[in-house]
Amino acid sequence: MSSIDWLIIGMYMLAMIALGFYLGRNQRDIEAYYVGERKFKWWMVGISTMATQTSAISFISIPAFVALKQNGGLSWLQYELAVPLATIVIMVFLIPFFRQLQLVSIYEYLERRFSAGVRLTVSLVFLISRGLGTGIALYAAAIVLSVCSGLPLYATILLLGVATIIYDAAGGIRAVVYSDVIQMLVLVLGLLACVLYAAELAGGFGEIFNAMPAERTRPIEMTTGLGDAAQVPFWAFLIGGFFLYISYYGTDQSQAQRGLSAASATEAKQALLLNGLSRFPLTLLYVLLGVAMYAAYQHSPQLQSSVPAHRPDYLVPYFIVTELPAGLRGLLFAALLSATMSSLDSALNSLSAVTVRDFVEPRLRDRSTLFYLSKVITVAWGCLITGFAFVVGDISDTVIEGINKIGSAFYGPVLATFLLAITARRVYAAAAICGIVAGVSTNIVLWTGFENIHWMWWNLFGFAAAAGVALTVSMLKPAAPDQYPPDLDKLTLTAGQIADRERGWWPVYGLLLVYFVAILSLLLMLN
Repeated sequence: MSSIDWLIIGMYMLAMIALGFYLGRNQRDIEAYYVGERKFKWWMVGISTMATQTSAISFISIPAFVALKQNGGLSWLQYELAVPLATIVIMVFLIPFFRQLQLVSIYEYLERRFSAGVRLTVSLVFLISRGLGTGIALYAAAIVLSVCSGLPLYATILLLGVATIIYDAAGGIRAVVYSDVIQMLVLVLGLLACVLYAAELAGGFGEIFNAMPAERTRPIEMTTGLGDAAQVPFWAFLIGGFFLYISYYGTDQSQAQRGLSAASATEAKQALLLNGLSRFPLTLLYVLLGVAMYAAYQHSPQLQSSVPAHRPDYLVPYFIVTELPAGLRGLLFAALLSATMSSLDSALNSLSAVTVRDFVEPRLRDRSTLFYLSKVITVAWGCLITGFAFVVGDISDTVIEGINKIGSAFYGPVLATFLLAITARRVYAAAAICGIVAGVSTNIVLWTGFENIHWMWWNLFGFAAAAGVALTVSMLKPAAPDQYPPDLDKLTLTAGQIADRERGWWPVYGLLLVYFVAILSLLLMLN
């Protein structure tokens, strides 16, 4: 790294931290700190939602999967198949419904519908799973800075952790959303720059496609992932991914909080639509970078000798260090670090929101200091996540798989709890808790004892176990009338209500269905 690279990186990081302080200067309460007084436009919420995925994690791990991961290649595109279908369910049942209830933590709804026990149980599941996943994200970003700077990994973890804590505690949700919009543009430009330089190193775009081995160019692996040891099974990614994305975008506070910040329920839906239509093109760009990285790797002995065989995630960082010119290298690393800070601060803000809203505020007698206590809790979560990043490296061969494994262990049971709360009026609190325990236990058993069942299936199996147990308990031991909330009609949806409310949106849902068919048809043609 040259002096100009370090100057650019330093100025960029300081500018993002300054932006956080500037945007947080007028915040005085947790409504402003966590949901921005519900004033964000749909396009800002939509871009911010996408930007959380467009982080250092995606920049590093998806190209590494395509280029070097054993059994990798274009099959990663299967991961995006279910997004349009999942978006329909989220738009119909979840985020607009939560937005109308004026929530700060989406888990508040579970107390109003069931009990405080259910709310705290699901909140705790979120805090554990999101805290672990965010630690992995910090670890991934630290790899980048370690490779480019020559600093040891522990030093870069501390550097990024401290910077993110300062930025997030200062800026709140406004800093999250505004910075996400900026970093989205910068990262897309960085992706394009890497693709162009990799193609030039390999001899042109025609060469990068010719260099890719035939077995890595098939986007669909028509397997199930149920006992066949498949790495990227089509049916697991389609069906399991459907449940994963509904839960991730609809019942994970780190994503749903943006919808709660939208100016209206309609704008929350528009933001979801933007994300549902944009995810696949964005992933295509990451996959194109992976194809270009493979060709560049074959043409560069220096790159081959630099990337450890057991660390494919080092491919993109080493390419940037060895192949890009000074200045551009610094800008690209600054963009990656900025993206990491933006992605991490959204996670920290949501972890803090759930901790404050679900655990602290109901038990706090004097609420005059609640806003400042929120900042302290944000700092505390940042310290915990930074500590976890030190021990996370061996969870998976590629970081992005590690994050998705953690999420898949919890997403299905949480999704089942919310959908039953909204649509199954007979389900009550004790039955819901039994379902959560059954769902999470099922996935833990699958993770530890059934290696031949692909982790994407955990989303379905956890959902099915949680829903099945909750419904069975509710039927075998019906609840007394006083175990249901008095305003149950306002907290649930009937088929008639859905039909009336969604009448104007059916053409949009039809568009998403057609979009899904188009993506599937494209992948089948390429196969």
